[in-house]
Amino acid sequence: MEKEIKAFIAYLHNVKNTSTNTEMSYKRDLEKVQHFMAARGIQDITAISEQDLEDYVKYLEDNKFAAATVSRNIASLKAFYHYMVQEGVVPEDLSEPLKAPKIEKKIPEIMSPDEVVRLLEQPSGDTPKEIRDKAMLELLYATGIRVTELITLKISDVNMPMNFILCRDRNKERIIPFGTAAKNALARYLGGTRDEMLENKASDVLFANCSGQPMSRQGFWKLIKYYAKKADIKADITPHTLRHSFAAHLVENGADLRSVQEMLGHSDISTTQIYANLNHSHIREVYAKAHPRG
Repeated sequence: MEKEIKAFIAYLHNVKNTSTNTEMSYKRDLEKVQHFMAARGIQDITAISEQDLEDYVKYLEDNKFAAATVSRNIASLKAFYHYMVQEGVVPEDLSEPLKAPKIEKKIPEIMSPDEVVRLLEQPSGDTPKEIRDKAMLELLYATGIRVTELITLKISDVNMPMNFILCRDRNKERIIPFGTAAKNALARYLGGTRDEMLENKASDVLFANCSGQPMSRQGFWKLIKYYAKKADIKADITPHTLRHSFAAHLVENGADLRSVQEMLGHSDISTTQIYANLNHSHIREVYAKAHPRG
């Protein structure tokens, strides 16, 4: 299956223009299928039966994989088999009978304004690391971008005079404004700290780690966990929690749903709709402002 998986990922990249994250997700899912089939002595995709695919889904369910994970794996299989049929590698789509489990939509974890303020005020020192951390946290909450988008920002993507960033995802671009708090933190970071931290002075990367290299997802994940603990926030805060909080604050306080969709980069407005469906009375109790750091 290895050759077929590579061909499928190349197809996604070259024809469908999918994002790197999407391609990696498909690759991981399909490699799990490959290993499962190899354990059964099946190396060739044409030797896989409909029962083998059903057994793989049952294997995921028996091993307590989350419904969302099982559903994503099935979607990956269906996309893969659709391509295999299209290319004439297999005569029929054996994945068609597979049914994804029902996924109960969870209400996003939202931080209160007090928690947001406490978190963002933790890096308050004068060390290069704290100045950088402050800028990263403020910008993440100010724009609602994904952590991958944050760590891949280039200095050329930041327009300080106009207070916005240009966020890129393969062939898609979106412009997202940011407020005063983020601007002040960024200005301080760009005022000398970035050059001090970067090993390669010619690099266009916006945020560097303490070794002078581009910041990694894992590095930022540890950073936010550290400051959440320091702020005595009991909830399990992740970079995505700030993204959810950004969106919920704006929607609850009257922001246009289409504008929030555009800022978040959602392709389908139904994904953004979840923020409008949150219990309004509960949110009013928790949030006093749409964006307390703006």
